[in-house]
Amino acid sequence: MSYRSLRECVEDLERHGQLRRIAAEVDPDLELAEIQRRAYRCQAPALLFERVRGCSFPVVCNLFGTLERTRWLFRDTLTAVRHLVELKIDPAAFWRNPWRYRDVPRTLWNLRPKYVRSGPIQQGRTTIRKLPPIRSWPKDGGPFVTLPQVYTEDPRRPGWRFSNLGMYRIQLSGNDYQLDHEIGLHYQIHRGIGVHHAAALECGKPLRVTIAVGGPPAMTVAAVMPLPEGLPELAFAGALGGRRVRLIQESDGHTLFADADFCITGTVDPERLLPEGPFGDHLGYYSLTHPFPVLRVDGVYHRADAIWPFTVVGRPPQEDTSFGELIHELTGPVIPTVIAGLKAVHAVDAAGVHPLLLAIGSERYVPYAQERRPQELLTIANAVLGQGQLSLAKYLLIVAGEDDPDLNIHDIPAFLRHLLCRIDWRRDLHFQTRTTIDTLDYSGTGFNEGSKVVMAASGKPRRELPQENFGSSLPRDFDEPRLCLPGVLAIRGPSARGARNRSELEASMQRFVRSFTPTDPINRYPLIVVVDDSDFTARELNNFLWVVFTRSDPASDIYGIGEFIDRKHWGCEGSLVIDARIKPHHAPPVEEDPEVTRRVNEMARRGGPLYGIID
Repeated sequence: MSYRSLRECVEDLERHGQLRRIAAEVDPDLELAEIQRRAYRCQAPALLFERVRGCSFPVVCNLFGTLERTRWLFRDTLTAVRHLVELKIDPAAFWRNPWRYRDVPRTLWNLRPKYVRSGPIQQGRTTIRKLPPIRSWPKDGGPFVTLPQVYTEDPRRPGWRFSNLGMYRIQLSGNDYQLDHEIGLHYQIHRGIGVHHAAALECGKPLRVTIAVGGPPAMTVAAVMPLPEGLPELAFAGALGGRRVRLIQESDGHTLFADADFCITGTVDPERLLPEGPFGDHLGYYSLTHPFPVLRVDGVYHRADAIWPFTVVGRPPQEDTSFGELIHELTGPVIPTVIAGLKAVHAVDAAGVHPLLLAIGSERYVPYAQERRPQELLTIANAVLGQGQLSLAKYLLIVAGEDDPDLNIHDIPAFLRHLLCRIDWRRDLHFQTRTTIDTLDYSGTGFNEGSKVVMAASGKPRRELPQENFGSSLPRDFDEPRLCLPGVLAIRGPSARGARNRSELEASMQRFVRSFTPTDPINRYPLIVVVDDSDFTARELNNFLWVVFTRSDPASDIYGIGEFIDRKHWGCEGSLVIDARIKPHHAPPVEEDPEVTRRVNEMARRGGPLYGIID
């Protein structure tokens, strides 16, 4: 459907049995968020809450709660968008089959936004304190906007053509913000808004910001699309939404989205930074309080029938998983055209997206060699780590497609088996140290600072992977070995939470790896992870991925049995060992409030407003 508004979308979902109204009053402080998380886990319909305590606006959640519903929302336009992607890859395809691409001209027309004099967004004015104050996790610093569409233009080249629409964190109140007059912006300098902020500082111009909430759902998806430089997100929103995005140019220089439900306009204060956070984030931990830019609020607009959409982020999978899956469907075919030799790439959602990246590439160098080793794969890996958000990856695992043309990059156990059968820990690890990592990742050596490792594997299998648990003795304070996957062993280690310094952390791990020689039976397991709870880690694949790759920094936490350094290359003769224990400098994991859980349980019982909707 080419929805003109969020309300039109909500009513369409309701007509088709994909939305439920909740008439009971619900608390925006923690309660709404817990309901959303449980609705997502249950694959429940979208939920429209008609009465939110202390707020006059209704709120809706779980709009994108399943990939199937997300596709359904764009059922009339997805094919046309895919056709555009096909022509991006091979423009000559149009002339071979013009009838197939008969929907492209209309889609091209929708790429260009349309300026209008007025729109529904101008029907009402309000203040920040009257917006739904939704707080998701107990330690959050205040209420946040969790589905914002943050719009900026390049001060040097005004207009939509060089604009950026992104989904950046917005803190509405709390900390030191002046209520109704200031809100917090959280973004990384390499993102589009960060580039615009730097340009504004350079040329001495104000950076005007519009934060839209709601509106046609295509706008929300466009805000999270990793589009290349020069392709405005507004253009993609027009293609996916099936109609041109309508913009209003205000006399004060701000841009309003005519069909949004809410718009907050303001100007970034170039001299002012305030503490923002904490916030329970998509890695499953709190991102802590740090100084970030402040938006001086100029106006808060809303349409007469406004609905406030929200979601919750936290330990994956959450609702934003649907965004990632849809993005992969749309952009996956383009990847081989961006980096030569790259066949597929997968940012693993269960590991927090950025910590773990899987890739399949070509290995065509010296094809006549009797023993093929990673060569071209390393060139590809360096190119991958130079691409936009892919550059945030900590662990890049890359294999040669020629070794198994049928390998599915989304079959994570199969991918790991393929790599672990072939990798040579003596030569196939390549580190980047003291570099940038995701701002939200606290496993590194400082704020936005850590390391990366490329694990590359090609050639014939070099080992069989054991599929039974380890049965021999372990060093003191290391116990409870559990098989996570073939060839992957989790071992409970001594708690690292109380370590006073890095030396103490290293001492326990060095004691572990030096307890073995490369010929000991434990080396049958090519990968060993030392964790706080081996039962939890081995219980399911998602636990393993989350624990290991969010709680380790490659340069700090990778060890090996029989480790060595040869001409500044680190390797090991036996098993690779990753220290994935929680350390003192790590951020705390997000946890629900037991009292809120009790209240939501009551609402889900027979006779309660959520009975039959959530467990």
